[in-house]
Amino acid sequence: MKLRDVLKGKLTEREFSKLKTAHDIVGDIAILEIPRGLEKKEKYIADALLKLNKHIKTVLKKKGGHIGELRLQKYKILAGEKRKETIHKELGVRVTLHLEKTYFSPRLVTERKSIMEQIKPGEEILVMFSGIGIYPLVFARNTRAKEIIGIELNPAAHQYGLENVKMNKAKNVVLLQGDVRNVMPKLKRKFDRIVMPLPMGAEHFLDLALEKIKNKGIIHFYDFLMEEEIPEKAFEKIQEACKKAGKKYKIISWRKCGSAAPRKYRVCVDARILGQRKNGSASGRV
Repeated sequence: MKLRDVLKGKLTEREFSKLKTAHDIVGDIAILEIPRGLEKKEKYIADALLKLNKHIKTVLKKKGGHIGELRLQKYKILAGEKRKETIHKELGVRVTLHLEKTYFSPRLVTERKSIMEQIKPGEEILVMFSGIGIYPLVFARNTRAKEIIGIELNPAAHQYGLENVKMNKAKNVVLLQGDVRNVMPKLKRKFDRIVMPLPMGAEHFLDLALEKIKNKGIIHFYDFLMEEEIPEKAFEKIQEACKKAGKKYKIISWRKCGSAAPRKYRVCVDARILGQRKNGSASGRV
């Protein structure tokens, strides 16, 4: 049985033409997108989704976009249990989170796996903007990394991260709370790999990553770009930061990892940092 079958008689043909059946699932919570014009039928749609998916206990819809420095999202409960906290499972890891108090995207599971598969035994890894700890925990569970350090500004997300480290018994994960600009200079070490999962404005923190990456280490840089800017605009940002820092680099690869709006995408660039440059350009390509 499909969603359309359950909603037969509840929606008109015109309303069915607007209906979006795709939805995100975080733990046992489904997140619906209700198109304009279907607001009066949103309860029917949510109830139908609950009927079709027995593992879903709550159905929410987004209220507006991500707001503030912490990129938090408001939600409205449409059906099911009245809660916004859940336990999500991904790549052998279990994490607890509250959808309104933390930023989390289940759509990035493929991206987390992509980085995970690049990690070599014994690596020391830093995750800037680590949120509830999902990146460090996926790496800890699925690789032989020596240690993973995460830094997160949001106190609520950090607290969930600490609970998630305990829940997953991740002995090689250390989570720190604070602004990366204050925390990173206090780390008296460098890293084999630095992950920067903050696509909006991450270029403003590349200088920190370049200071803390080892020679021949890899930085995973994320950016939001319009279709016509991909990938050149991200390359330019890395080149500019490396030029200022006097670093040589080489682009290993890049990829789209999800859409943010029509013709706007999240892009990840993997760059190997090759040490101090003596003369000439800092540019480097695959």
